[in-house]
Amino acid sequence: MQHGHQMHGQHDAAATGDPGHHGHGGGHDKHAGHDPEQFRRKFWLSLALTIPIVLTSHLVMDWFGYSLDFPGISWVGPVLGSIVFFYGGWPFLVGGVREVRDRAPGMMLLISTAIVVAYVASVATSLGVFDLDFWWELAALVTIMLLGHWQEMKAIGQAQGALAALAALLPDDAERLDDSGGVHRVPVAELRVGDVVLVRSGGRVPADGRIVDGAAELDESMITGESRPVPRAVGDRVVAGTVATDSALRVRVDAVGEDTALAGIGRLVAQAQASSGRAQVLADRFAALLFYVAAAAALATFVAWWALGNGDQAVVRTVTVLVIACPHALGLAIPLVIALSTALSARAGILVKDRLALERMRTVDTVLFDKTGTLTKGAHTVTGLAATGGFGEDEALRLAAAVEADSEHPLAKALVRAAQDRGLRAGARDFRSLTGRGVQAVVDDTTWAVGGPALLRELGVAVPDELTRAADGWSARGASVLHLVRLPQGGKPEVVAGFALEDEVRPEARAAIAELREQGVKKLVMITGDARPVAEAVAADLGFRPGVDEVFAEVLPADKDKAVADLQARGLTVAMVGDGVNDAPALARADVGLAIGAGTDVAIESAGVILASSDPRGVTSVIRLSRASYRKMLQNLGWAAGYNVVAIPLAAGVLAWAGIALSPAIAAVLMSASTIVVALNAQLLRRVRLTPDSH
Repeated sequence: MQHGHQMHGQHDAAATGDPGHHGHGGGHDKHAGHDPEQFRRKFWLSLALTIPIVLTSHLVMDWFGYSLDFPGISWVGPVLGSIVFFYGGWPFLVGGVREVRDRAPGMMLLISTAIVVAYVASVATSLGVFDLDFWWELAALVTIMLLGHWQEMKAIGQAQGALAALAALLPDDAERLDDSGGVHRVPVAELRVGDVVLVRSGGRVPADGRIVDGAAELDESMITGESRPVPRAVGDRVVAGTVATDSALRVRVDAVGEDTALAGIGRLVAQAQASSGRAQVLADRFAALLFYVAAAAALATFVAWWALGNGDQAVVRTVTVLVIACPHALGLAIPLVIALSTALSARAGILVKDRLALERMRTVDTVLFDKTGTLTKGAHTVTGLAATGGFGEDEALRLAAAVEADSEHPLAKALVRAAQDRGLRAGARDFRSLTGRGVQAVVDDTTWAVGGPALLRELGVAVPDELTRAADGWSARGASVLHLVRLPQGGKPEVVAGFALEDEVRPEARAAIAELREQGVKKLVMITGDARPVAEAVAADLGFRPGVDEVFAEVLPADKDKAVADLQARGLTVAMVGDGVNDAPALARADVGLAIGAGTDVAIESAGVILASSDPRGVTSVIRLSRASYRKMLQNLGWAAGYNVVAIPLAAGVLAWAGIALSPAIAAVLMSASTIVVALNAQLLRRVRLTPDSH
């Protein structure tokens, strides 16, 4: 599977320890070459070497009033400090060289410059050029940098774990059935389209397909974010990675490998984590700018202190400025929010394909819903039933369902489903389809027909008054009306019952509309190919506000994108929500396109955000996530920028006259503290409510 390979690729790159990808001009990919494990090892070894360097420092001994003396004590700092510099500092040095080569100065160049200056000053001290006890500060600086970097890599690695978790959802092997019904365990990679596999109770579905035998409740939370198991039976589609919770199934495979929903989700998550939005571009520019500011400040600091005749302070202050300017917090500010928001949304069934689409979602003031399949279930249900001539409603429904049992028409299926729900059963024979008019069959030795107005006209039969009144009411609200007609041998046809069938409004759609208003969306719009009475009835049912919200009825699929353009021409920022089947041009034209109910077709190219669940409340979750993640990005950028604005002058020694000065090691501690603040602030994103069942 695609995403499985991607994860292995990332891991292999990381395992090499190549830090070069960490140029801070390259969006989230810059972390790809960093392995948290590498930084963990380097940190602990550097810490172990730093402790004796600190303990044998004359300055530290003076501070704490103790003394150590043994043969070779003067070599502890130079020998162990050099190991820390070359072993612990190597990733920063390589990254700095690469940034120079790419002409993209950023965080790695800042860090490497700071530690090189500190090392050169330390060596010069050991050779008697300066009178600085500097090895302990160099070692502490490298060690604290490694700690900050390790924590950054770990945090981002955890967020990227969403991909690994998806890959892990697939079982390694499957139970394939042969022609004689025998079960053979085979690797999932060997499954082919058309194979039938056995999924035992509690087992994971190994590939996308349709159920050919059995019924079970499936846990589809990994695809849709919906926590409740969903009933699935013969003919229903199932998705690789979902779990049959209570019963065994036989599934005919119709998609493997690259083509499965899970592979598509994996590609989307990887794509989203790699894509950078406007805020990321801002952070990258800021990192480059900070390098120039830090370099200029360091140079000015050195010149100023040197001119004052204080060479030692010139070196110390210059190193401190370079240390304090290292934008660890800045480097983490945006990538961590991106990685976290992508992982959190994927877990909730919100697949962000385009980072910019997610950023734009916070500014949306108009949400345009395609009606069928989005606000409604896209399948008719029986919403009204009336019988006459001594027939009870159940008896009329039983007869109608029996007549329709062999028909493939959606309205026929709705009648059959309604009868099954009430436990009504009847057998029929001599089924015949009356093209364009209806169907007929023999039930209980009597011939019956079911159809609409065309059937009644052909038979020349009148509808009893009580049924006419019911049918007029149904038609007024846009329902389709079918009648059950008895065709006695040699007798006159007689209408005995009427049925109203409507595309059922999703129960969660009303909640979605109300929540969008709470989120501050000004205008809600519904677009449909249905006749205006049907559209108006659905809009009223959903709670659309006359004069504020709008309904576009009788719109051809090809004209949906024109409706989006019309709204945009009025100065509105439009999010289009559709099922992706015929909405592609409109989804592409909208400021944000959201494909809904696309759990098994996640590779829809035109949408920027894909809601794997069919729950329209996911739209409010996207708005909430957009606003929260943007807020976190700005907070983190503000903290990182503000910290540097205050800290660089202090590091340069502008308050040295008042006895306030920062040493390089203290600067490194403060810098790591700012990184931790940014990381903790980003983690607060986890408090954003995303799953519909938590609303």
